[in-house]
Amino acid sequence: MPPMTARISLLAMAMLLNLVGVAVGENQEKAVRITPELDGVTTMRNGTPMRIERNQDQSNTIHPSFQRTSRRCPPFCVQPMHMPDGVETIGEIEMLRYLERVGAGDDSVLVIDSRGPDWLKRGTIPGSVNIHYKRLSLKSSDESEVARILEQQFGAERTEEFWNFRDAKTLVLFCNGPWCGQSPTNIRGLLRIGYPASKLKWYRGGMQAWETVGLTTVVPE
Repeated sequence: MPPMTARISLLAMAMLLNLVGVAVGENQEKAVRITPELDGVTTMRNGTPMRIERNQDQSNTIHPSFQRTSRRCPPFCVQPMHMPDGVETIGEIEMLRYLERVGAGDDSVLVIDSRGPDWLKRGTIPGSVNIHYKRLSLKSSDESEVARILEQQFGAERTEEFWNFRDAKTLVLFCNGPWCGQSPTNIRGLLRIGYPASKLKWYRGGMQAWETVGLTTVVPE
């Protein structure tokens, strides 16, 4: 039986090798990256940093809710590639950059999931906030509720004659995918009340595209 000092030395060496092994494992490059240079971004969810990456399981499949190719139109009609008045259509990389800004504490950006609770429980994008599209619609919501959201969440300022959007946030809106009209409905409504097109971004691919490339999703509490 080895002397006590020898046993302690062996134990210390084993612990050191274990720590080295963990560190090496943590530093290994991911097999499934977002781009050759990017393996993920950190955003903020409920006040806690959260990493967004692609699923490393190369046998992973899309959520069943987004496997269907055909839904009745209307209301599930294919949307155009571009919204009116120069609103920018973005893809996953651009969305990740906005989420990264959210994670870094940039409160000039707000990422909005326009869907209802039935869809939310199937997963959403970390770093986004849920504002159901009907809450922003003057057709289905009270004008005072829309005004409250514009002022308290979007940073717009109400004057006697018009809305001042000088300090308003950049809104990045999404819903279920190219066949979903909820976020486009909000964008058109915001444009009608004067929200600057330069401060509106549309992730047309939505949850279906997000799921297709295996990016991190969360189920709201």
